[in-house]
Amino acid sequence: MRRQFLRFALAGAVGFVVDVGILYIALSLGLGYYLGRVVSFLVAAFTTWQINRRYTFPIRDGEHWTAEWLRYLLAMLGGGAANYACYAALIYALPKALFLPALAVAAGAIPGLMVNFLAARFWVFKERRDAGA
Repeated sequence: MRRQFLRFALAGAVGFVVDVGILYIALSLGLGYYLGRVVSFLVAAFTTWQINRRYTFPIRDGEHWTAEWLRYLLAMLGGGAANYACYAALIYALPKALFLPALAVAAGAIPGLMVNFLAARFWVFKERRDAGA
């Protein structure tokens, strides 16, 4: 389980880079702090799902990818809600600066990590975990 958690955290680190990158692109396109964050979260969630399904929980069970993606997205919404709430509070409360969106995304990642890992391990990829044991 420690190895899976480490891989999950590494996928999350990649997701963070994607999240912040897409957020800054969204901001440059005029989507704003809040809508831009929704877009960046969805792209980051898709990215981490791809990494996690290949490297963190790699057993293939034949399930169609769309069902797995929807289950993953639903599972990540729990941690994503905590992430977004923290992000939005910091965006609202702190003076606007170039680094603020990245800082707010980073702070928001902390509350969601364990919730998301447990949801992925015990629900989204449960069959893969059981098959690999």
